[in-house]
Amino acid sequence: MEKNVLNTDLTGKVCVVTGAGGAICGMLAEKLAAAGGKVAILDLNEEAARKVADKITSEGGIAKAYKANVLDRENLDQVHEQIVSDFGPCDVLINGAGGNNPRATTDNEFHYEAKKIENCKTFFDLDKSGVEFVFALNWLGTLLPTQVFAPDMIDRSGNILNIASMNAYTPLTKIPAYSGAKAAIVNFTQWLATYFAKSGIRVNAIAPGFFVGNQNRGLLFNDDETPTARTAKILAGTPMGRFGELEELVGAVLFLVNNDAAGFITGVCIPIDGGYAAYSGV
Repeated sequence: MEKNVLNTDLTGKVCVVTGAGGAICGMLAEKLAAAGGKVAILDLNEEAARKVADKITSEGGIAKAYKANVLDRENLDQVHEQIVSDFGPCDVLINGAGGNNPRATTDNEFHYEAKKIENCKTFFDLDKSGVEFVFALNWLGTLLPTQVFAPDMIDRSGNILNIASMNAYTPLTKIPAYSGAKAAIVNFTQWLATYFAKSGIRVNAIAPGFFVGNQNRGLLFNDDETPTARTAKILAGTPMGRFGELEELVGAVLFLVNNDAAGFITGVCIPIDGGYAAYSGV
């Protein structure tokens, strides 16, 4: 396997990654394995999780896939028992499961535009169950795995890393539920960092800016792969003038879980956004 950046050494450490069947957390799982970690690949989509695990093992790493529902405490307890039996107690937890839902997304950026769009779904039409699903998946989907795996880390220099978003700081148009849920993740990261500060567990987060993935591709590119008007706005508001590459998340992650390099860092959320949050537009 390729050498990891920062020389972070996770040899013998058990790393649990939720949402690891997806592009971002699947890639992060690969990098944890490259750093020597024994990686538990958790995802509701067992086939996707298995593909990530197979890729890691084919390259000489240690990984195993587990079908996990981050909203089902009983299921998570069962998965935890399996992981402890297979690898041992958890040392690093990455809470990566999350996402948005069309039922919690408006069709328009501004309400006055609604009259220009036929059958437009406005703020007033947002589906209650859709909003509840988005909040549950992102917030409860972080809380429940933490309840299950954090006890393994107490007094063992453990690390919890949550995946927030730049939406947490400046909410994007059309996606109020997702933006609000990610803001809650930043707040929860700070709360957990304080709660576990004297228990040997550091809790931090990263806030990715704009990266192209399966969940947002339809918002960023048309069917013919030409960029949407939303993409033009994003790039105009990003000083570096491009989308991020998934590999550009790795350095911050390996830094934050490195107890030698980041041992006095807890409760922070690092933006990885090409300058998006720093730019006022003028």
